[in-house]
Amino acid sequence: MPELSPDRLDGYLLVAGVLFVAGVLAVTTRRSAIGVLIGIELMLNAAALQFAAYGKFSPSATDPQGQTAAVFVVVVAAAEAAVALALLFAVYRTFRDIDLDATRELRS
Repeated sequence: MPELSPDRLDGYLLVAGVLFVAGVLAVTTRRSAIGVLIGIELMLNAAALQFAAYGKFSPSATDPQGQTAAVFVVVVAAAEAAVALALLFAVYRTFRDIDLDATRELRS
């Protein structure tokens, strides 16, 4: 296992990979819509971490492209969470449940 220190890219990529895998597992194994949303947020945070890490360790340290991409991912994640929670509230008001299997057909 490589030495993990804040001065190396390996540690950041390892943490981002673990976050992404945890997000994929949450999306594929959860039946609740909240669990799926948490998994998507984990995957987006992993992408933001990778962008920020690559931006920090880029050869031209004055180029803020990685950090800019990370901020963009965070903004997209916030917008996705707001829209998804609004949809979940609407589904809950209609079906009184947010279980994805129970609301798959969206019939009342």
